[in-house]
Amino acid sequence: MGIRCPLLLPSLCVLVLLETAAAQNPKDSQCRRRCPQNATCINGTRCACDDGFASTSGEKYFSDPLEICDDVNECVPPVSISCGPHADCCNTEGSYHCICLPGYALPSGEKTFPNATMNDCQEVSLPQNPGGSSKLENISIHLEALITINESSPAEKKRVGTKVTKLLQELEQAALEDALSSPKTQVAQNNSFLAFETLVISNCSLENGNIRLEAQNNSVEISCMDIHSDTQGRTAVAFLSYFSLGTVINASFFEESQGKKSYGVYLNSQVVSTAVRPQQSNSSKVSVLLSFKHIQKKKAEETPLCVYWKALKEEGGSWSEDGCKLHNFSETHTRCNCNHTSTFAVLMALNSQAEDSVLTVITYVGLSLSLLCLFLAALTFLLCRAIQGTSTSLHLQLSLCLFLADLIFLTGIKQTKNQRLCSIIAGLLHYFYLASFTWMLLEGLHLFLTARNLMVVNYTRVSQSMKKVMYPLGYGIPAVIVAISALSRAHLYGSPSHCWIQTNKGFLWAFLGPVCTIFSVNFIFILLVLWILHSKLSSLNSEVSTIQDTRMLTFKALAQLCILGCTWCLGVLQIGPAAGIMAYLFTIINSLQGVFIFLVYCLLNHQVQQQYKKWFMTIKQTQSGSESLMLSSKVASGSTQTHTEN
Repeated sequence: MGIRCPLLLPSLCVLVLLETAAAQNPKDSQCRRRCPQNATCINGTRCACDDGFASTSGEKYFSDPLEICDDVNECVPPVSISCGPHADCCNTEGSYHCICLPGYALPSGEKTFPNATMNDCQEVSLPQNPGGSSKLENISIHLEALITINESSPAEKKRVGTKVTKLLQELEQAALEDALSSPKTQVAQNNSFLAFETLVISNCSLENGNIRLEAQNNSVEISCMDIHSDTQGRTAVAFLSYFSLGTVINASFFEESQGKKSYGVYLNSQVVSTAVRPQQSNSSKVSVLLSFKHIQKKKAEETPLCVYWKALKEEGGSWSEDGCKLHNFSETHTRCNCNHTSTFAVLMALNSQAEDSVLTVITYVGLSLSLLCLFLAALTFLLCRAIQGTSTSLHLQLSLCLFLADLIFLTGIKQTKNQRLCSIIAGLLHYFYLASFTWMLLEGLHLFLTARNLMVVNYTRVSQSMKKVMYPLGYGIPAVIVAISALSRAHLYGSPSHCWIQTNKGFLWAFLGPVCTIFSVNFIFILLVLWILHSKLSSLNSEVSTIQDTRMLTFKALAQLCILGCTWCLGVLQIGPAAGIMAYLFTIINSLQGVFIFLVYCLLNHQVQQQYKKWFMTIKQTQSGSESLMLSSKVASGSTQTHTEN
């Protein structure tokens, strides 16, 4: 649709047309698509972060499509915006605002103001209700403002910890004062940041039993006999549950006590607080039974940690397990028993199972021996001319894949410090173990084709066709599986404990699925081969030797299938009372797979034995010849020396 220009406004039309052309410029469109979020395209060539954001590289203008524009925290150095007296700076996404300190408010009733020039914070007078809802809401606004703060630096982390500790204490006291000033004995309230419930009891006695408060699907139970009353015989109990406070005081504040590492730990509940008035003495302990609802379902390999927020002078505050014990847990809930009131949460940590030193020794010794045997087997398959053929080529590729898999496992399974390297190692292990099973499948297929073509005079075409397709299939099938797995769930390669594929969301079936399929197909192949051999044994008297060779090959393939295939089932069966026995069987058999291959296909093979004897005799003759030559040289030198002396 064209733009019609009135004759009286030609210059205006020119501007409109230029603007339209610029908007349709494909170069500008590409630039806008290339710029990251919170960035603007400049002159169609470069990008610049919007106001309130800064590039991670520190460059004002950039063209790297992987650049990120992060929020600038104006409330911390080097910016440190000042909001004036009785006010504090609160960072927001791309900007900031100011808020009056607890006990102060704007006469206009507004909650925030833009800068220090608009500061009109005045002290709030609460004559009859110093702990009323207005004070509680004001403090909660300050605590909520901390959610946008980036606590990555140690100094900022300490500041956040100190401020959270102070505001939590003020919130608890405000909730208790609000409860005591209210004519009702029980109050349940909600706002945008927290949900809380308070209860006032007069003359606490044995009949009152346990005090139970509930907020946001979390609850607390306190024995009434464990707490004291004030001079008027009243006891106030408050239970607060915070919606988003866990994003501020997250698992990075977890105190590394008793040798526990915070790596792999995350917060999986709302943060809650319990408070009692009058305040209990330090010597008296209160039994507090807390029930948390998980934010996400607990995984099988995770263990809940019951923690409380511990005020610290140097660090400001951190999560600690002191005085808290795990009562019980399920996939959706965790119950904790603590001996004091405070602020609590549930952290999830990976099961820290101590490694069995015996299993570790068996693994390293067995794999080292397997690597040596696989190396010798590969040399034998390459150099022994008497056994050259399609079957030997299959054995060779299986040995090479298993050698590389065991070598990577031995050297890289514990390289968890570098997450990217750990993911690469897990992907390589996934590929080479799958490749080993794929070559097993090709061996089963070759064995079936050999048995099926026993009656054919010339079945070398089958063998030649097998050679053409076995390499693309042997290395291509596992490559496709690993590529699809990596593209769909790359983050599940590697874990904090070992460099292998994780079990989350059934991802382990990216390995177990193909393995079970290959095992089942190979088992069918072997059954068919046995049936073919049984049906042809009586009708092929002239080919008995060929059938016997095939039967021997079938026996070896069946043994290989059991050793290399069935043993992986032992890993799945490591549950219940027999878990320890299964773990030892799994470790011993799987670590000695290379020894088995060398034993069956080399040491027990008659042709290989003859070749080994020839090599041994050749080496012995070479050594004898060398010794004879050395002896003759010595005799000759001795004779020359005697002749010279004479």
